[in-house]
Amino acid sequence: MERRAVYTAVTVAAVACVVAVLIIRKRSKGIKWGKVKEMFAEIQSKCALPTEKLKQIASAMETEMHAGLASDGGSKLKMLLSYVDKLPTGDEKGLFYALDLGGTNFRVLRVQLGGKKGRVVDQDHLEVSIPPHLMIGACQDLFDFIAEALSRFAALESEEHKLPEGKQRELGFTFSFPVKQLSLSSGTLIKWTKGFSIEEAIGKDVVAELTKAMERQGLDMKVTALVNDTVGTLVGGRYDDSDVMAGVILGTGSNAAYVERASTISKWHGDLPQSGEMVINMEWGNFKSPLLPITEFDEAMDFESLNPGEQIFEKLVSGMYLGEVVRRVLLKVAQEYPIFGDIVPPKLETPFILRTPQMSKIHHDSSPDLKDVGTKLKEVLGIHNTSLKTRKFVVDVCDMVAKRAARLAAAGIYGIIKKIGRDTKSDPKQRTVIAIDGGLFEHYTIFSKCLDDTLKELLGEEMKNSVVITHSNDGSGVGAALIAASHSDN
Repeated sequence: MERRAVYTAVTVAAVACVVAVLIIRKRSKGIKWGKVKEMFAEIQSKCALPTEKLKQIASAMETEMHAGLASDGGSKLKMLLSYVDKLPTGDEKGLFYALDLGGTNFRVLRVQLGGKKGRVVDQDHLEVSIPPHLMIGACQDLFDFIAEALSRFAALESEEHKLPEGKQRELGFTFSFPVKQLSLSSGTLIKWTKGFSIEEAIGKDVVAELTKAMERQGLDMKVTALVNDTVGTLVGGRYDDSDVMAGVILGTGSNAAYVERASTISKWHGDLPQSGEMVINMEWGNFKSPLLPITEFDEAMDFESLNPGEQIFEKLVSGMYLGEVVRRVLLKVAQEYPIFGDIVPPKLETPFILRTPQMSKIHHDSSPDLKDVGTKLKEVLGIHNTSLKTRKFVVDVCDMVAKRAARLAAAGIYGIIKKIGRDTKSDPKQRTVIAIDGGLFEHYTIFSKCLDDTLKELLGEEMKNSVVITHSNDGSGVGAALIAASHSDN
């Protein structure tokens, strides 16, 4: 019996070796580039976004915006009330603080505003890493750690920056985790993300927790505004340009906020704000429509993600996912044809090994021999000695994925423009400015240019110069301080 088992095992191993050799021989016959091109053309057709389809997506986005404003749960778009109803005018003066908690680090900022002439007179900040044990520990311990750093930073105020007697320091708190906002300065935590897991904090008012921690430190400071980073981007942009109507984040994640007429918000049951406006945090990453060009690669990535079925739009447009989609396309082609050699490179099978900054480096290589492409393939995926034809193919895959994302982001922005009635020229002098922040937009030049070009394409010849895209840097920091200043009690 033992001999038979050994014989069987040897036979199976031998057959496996023969099969492997036959596969390698088959693959070693050379790359059939005609077949590769056919396969790629089929994928491209599924990613295609002609102008008319983009307009349909924008209209679908607009429809969902209406539904989300009508009632909670009426749309995949949450359309959250920010309670920001006063935007900066440039007249703001004084010293304001900001706390930006968005991940494993947090920043505290001190901003001195000098009105229309002085603008941002002075700015200083401190960045602090959160110890891992505090991310899964007690709620009080986390907020005490943050408040202690804030207290230390506030103690470094210069004499010229000190507030007059009887005036309280005011803080804008950027909290980039899901919260149910109850007012401008309160909101309960819905769930943690980004590695945090403090169960007792869920359902608590994060502003109340921070306030108690500051009191324990003896720090006399009031949280005037609790804001989302997208709202901060809009506000930071509005401070520099009064025509800014929307803020968009295009970085690791993606979201948008815009200025809405308060009278159109059916789910708002309070008194209408005096300004007649309200900033709405769309949470557009969760937008979903049958019109979206979702491929087998997107479906597989979504299925294997931590939140399957959610954040579909974000998974198509944000920096967290673009490199991974490229990897999955290259892996599929490499399994069919030996574009990287007779054996599929093992590293190519590792999820998220190709990050979007590396993809950007590959995509932007303009050298005749695509040297940077070869270097990145070697460094990241362990692929050596690629042909120029193979390197060009990799660039083509990056181009397809990046431009699909950029065109979709442009369609989302066009949907906002349609919703606020800025898609037609009612006033020849009217400008509509979209403030965008995030590393994907700032550093991926081909992406940002395609976004701009696509928006002009959607707007048409008559309107293309009436809508302007601008970069709003550090909205999550300075923007929070500006919201505190706009709603100041001092």
